[in-house]
Amino acid sequence: MYAVIRIRGTANITKEIRDTMHMLRLNKPNHCIVIPETDTNKGMLKRTKDYITWGEIDQKTLEELIAKRAKISSTKKPDPKNLKTITEQIKKGQIKESNIKPVFQLSPPRKGFERKGTKKTFNQGGALGYRKDKINALILRML
Repeated sequence: MYAVIRIRGTANITKEIRDTMHMLRLNKPNHCIVIPETDTNKGMLKRTKDYITWGEIDQKTLEELIAKRAKISSTKKPDPKNLKTITEQIKKGQIKESNIKPVFQLSPPRKGFERKGTKKTFNQGGALGYRKDKINALILRML
């Protein structure tokens, strides 16, 4: 499973990238989604790599993300007793059956993004692109 976070806004964005972001449901900065690792999803991630960051999410971080940021409606949160079943449904790719909204609204990360900012890739010391399992530390800073 990939956790995907939108980092940059909508200024100077092409129509293709805007449409891809809309398909991923990443409409605002600091929105997060969890998607399965498929070829289609990997292609969309590569197309939007200059505006998002992504990596493999682990079980502990996924449970904490659901517990703190999942919503059933605009204000209603899921029952804490059902967190295990919701987590298992999301791991299977059945987010619609779990009855939660597919987008998690996060706050900006504590102590900011990486040193070189939001215009450089993660390999160059920035915040964008593929970051493997280090996405978990970023999500925990954003909760």
